[in-house]
Amino acid sequence: MTDEYDDEDYGPSKSEIKRQMLARQDLAKTLSELSSEQIKSLPVDEKMKEKLLETEKIRSFGAIKRHKLFLGKLMRALDEEEIAAIEARLEAIKGVNKVEIAKFHHLERLRDDLLAHDARLTQLINENPNSDLQNLRTLIRNARKEKADNKPPKAFREIFQILKALENMKQSPLVDEDEVEE
Repeated sequence: MTDEYDDEDYGPSKSEIKRQMLARQDLAKTLSELSSEQIKSLPVDEKMKEKLLETEKIRSFGAIKRHKLFLGKLMRALDEEEIAAIEARLEAIKGVNKVEIAKFHHLERLRDDLLAHDARLTQLINENPNSDLQNLRTLIRNARKEKADNKPPKAFREIFQILKALENMKQSPLVDEDEVEE
């Protein structure tokens, strides 16, 4: 008698259905927190994109919570292939963000090295012969003075912008040999 029950497929259990529902609810919450450009790049229909973009317009905490629950309900209507495509796109978006964050951290370390070591400026100038040497030296001197006088870091920020511009012109990271070996 147990054999005939084992051969039948009863589908997913009630607990499994609830886990899937909660996972889709979390996915909807994550998607609603993306920027409008990221939402537009998602592989979902226009109605879903429109509903995701509406989240930015809602100001009331309770309304936001209800809207995210509604988005979760819409997500439950999607099939597994669509969910997989959305998750793949979300991972790609997160990967891009990680790369950008890593670049910014690298530029911050480079700026700190420039302020701490004069030899690093010489190395940077040798790597980028078209850079504005006098302006960069002035900014470094001003940034050091701002730090010593506890003033707002205007020159400190300008150095970062110059390094970012150099990075974009070069289209390859400004990596020194010590960082590669670590």
